[in-house]
Amino acid sequence: MSIVALFPPKVTDDTLPLRLVPSRCCVCGTDDGEPVGVGEDFEYWTSPDTFLAVQCPDCKLVYLNPRPAVEELARIYPAEYHAYDFSAKDFGLVYKIRRRLEARRVLAYASGLQAGARILDIGCGDGFHLKLLKDFGDQSWQLEGVELDERAASAARKAGLTVHQGDVEELDLPADSYDLILLIMTIEHVADPAAILSAARNLLKPGGRIVIVTDDAASPSFKMFSGRHWGGYHFPRHWNLFDRKNLGQLARNCGLEPVRIKSMMSPVNWVYSYHNYLADRRWPRWLQNRFTLNSTLSLTCFTLVDQFLTLFGCGSLLCGTLQKPLKEERP
Repeated sequence: MSIVALFPPKVTDDTLPLRLVPSRCCVCGTDDGEPVGVGEDFEYWTSPDTFLAVQCPDCKLVYLNPRPAVEELARIYPAEYHAYDFSAKDFGLVYKIRRRLEARRVLAYASGLQAGARILDIGCGDGFHLKLLKDFGDQSWQLEGVELDERAASAARKAGLTVHQGDVEELDLPADSYDLILLIMTIEHVADPAAILSAARNLLKPGGRIVIVTDDAASPSFKMFSGRHWGGYHFPRHWNLFDRKNLGQLARNCGLEPVRIKSMMSPVNWVYSYHNYLADRRWPRWLQNRFTLNSTLSLTCFTLVDQFLTLFGCGSLLCGTLQKPLKEERP
């Protein structure tokens, strides 16, 4: 999710440390996580800080503790952050391949929706997934996005999309109105996933569903690189990382029914894990660049790897379908 603050921070010098604040498990509330990984911002080098990933001993959530303070968001999401403008111009063949793959996925998320259905994408960035629904979905669907970053929201609006700028918890959106809400690579970026899910639940019609796509903190790539270089850490931008069990528990905590939480293929965490390893050791830049979102070869190779692992339920991502009950439970 693109979550840069609406106002720039007073300090933008990337040689100075960030202001960090303590955090706790968003699923069970405990604050005695055990260290599992430590690393730096290997992708953008927005600060000289070293960041600590810990794992809750009870529900096994992996989370950043401490994490950057809210006023640091503009710094850790720099102007060149990839979600601001993922375009064919900058990403070429990778853009075309991803567009085709993601079009199939978002249409599957929307399967069964009636004409005129209302869809909301929370953390829509530059509107990439909304544009896919607009181009390939039912033309009667009402498409809307929520985006905190002003630049990303502006890019989405220029593409003709309806985007509400701000925190979904604070926006004046109509309750019980949406048939489908998407949180695609969003929930791992936010400080309070339970608040986001609760707000989304309130916006859903009874029987409506939420689709969450997020990194799997029980995947083979995590187990292989968790000590320092796992791409899913995305230091310091990913604050909460789930597995199937604790994602389902978070959903139930928010009054949602987990219909299905399945494994999904993605090469990105593999690619960035190797990139981070090379960057950490200051290998030549040309070699580091062979493992980025622009590298067709490495993305292709690890797509095949993760596609194979997905056959055994071990892909790099989780895709959770959650449903709002048709009837409210009464005490």
